[in-house]
Amino acid sequence: MSIVLARIDSRLVHGQVLEAWVPYVGADCIVVANDEVAVASFQRMVMQAAIPSSIKLIIGTLEETACILKSAELLKKRVLLLFTSSDDALKARQLGVSYTKLNLGNMHSSAGKNRYTCTIALDQQDIDTLQKVEDQGVTIVSQCVPADREQSWHKLIRSGGR
Repeated sequence: MSIVLARIDSRLVHGQVLEAWVPYVGADCIVVANDEVAVASFQRMVMQAAIPSSIKLIIGTLEETACILKSAELLKKRVLLLFTSSDDALKARQLGVSYTKLNLGNMHSSAGKNRYTCTIALDQQDIDTLQKVEDQGVTIVSQCVPADREQSWHKLIRSGGR
């Protein structure tokens, strides 16, 4: 199994992922790793309906995801791994999920978060969590779509947010 893209995107499976990222990285499997989504039957159903039959979709808790990514089931798959948050990306690493690069795609704004790009809002907890991920040897970049130039997340933070 090869993780061809690990991405934080709070929207998870949506048109941009399916139409831009899947073809760009040549993914034939999408793994959604989130404890809440794993038990949300309506959200699961919507994502399953959106995926073409040529793409395998797995939606699991973080622990289930860690197990399945180590299993033989995905041995020959090119996996696009989706997280909803920085916390999920860190927990997955702590559970043994190995990825070397993390793409910050879409992190919704909410109370207490500063907007750093039109699609990325972070609070201090996100920044601290991403630093822990990076400390484990993961390169973290911001790149909304493949046509955009990737940018180090540190460059975003230095901009100060809005």
